[in-house]
Parts: sequence; C-alpha cells; structure tokens
Amino acid sequence: MSLITLDKTINIALSVKNRHVSAAWYESILGFDLIYHADEAGWSELQTKTVGVTIGLGEHAKPMPGNCVPVFGIADLDTARLKLEQANVKFDDETDVVEGMVKTATFYDPDGNALMLAQDLTGGT
Repeated sequence: MSLITLDKTINIALSVKNRHVSAAWYESILGFDLIYHADEAGWSELQTKTVGVTIGLGEHAKPMPGNCVPVFGIADLDTARLKLEQANVKFDDETDVVEGMVKTATFYDPDGNALMLAQDLTGGT
C-alpha cells in the first residue's frame, strides 16, 4: 500500500524557451491539443493522445533540455507532502501556490530524480 493516493493524471513538464512556439510544434507535429496558455505563470499545457497525460511547457530563459519532471495530480497536496516528509522524502523547497490555478511541490527519489505533486485549484477536474 502506498503512503499517498494519486489522481489518475500525470503531466510531463518540459523546460522551453518560448511556450507559444513549442506548443505550436507539439500541435502540428504530434497532434496534441492546446489546453491553455497561462502567460502570467509562464506555463502552457497540451493534451496528449493518452487520457490523463498532458505535457506542460515551462518557459525559461535558459531551458535545460532533458530535464523532464513527471507531475502527478493529487487531491490534497498538503496531506500528501506531510506523509512523504514523515517517510524522509526530500523536497526542494516550500510548496508553490499560484492562486486559483495550482499548488505544486517538487520532491526527489533516492537517486535524486525530480518528481512533482500538483493540486488543481481551478475547481475543475
């Protein structure tokens, strides 16, 4: 039995220079559908052809290709984080909150691979 219960969603977060250009590439080359651009947060999201799996594009001045972070959806991030911390799971910083959008927390597996939990704050599913 696991310590926490994840939603049936996963977002694969990628670092890019220009979210709009990258989103257009994913749409035209791979046939993904744009969900939204959140310009104020420097974030765009696309629906892949796999149910429950989205691609997130985080805009960075100097993106780090190959730095892919799986983002697992969760209903209650605060409770999950507490349980993981009690099991000595390392987190990189405080939980990040974009009001009305999302709450995220990055943590690491035993080999130092970054993983993230994300709680939807939009009121949607």
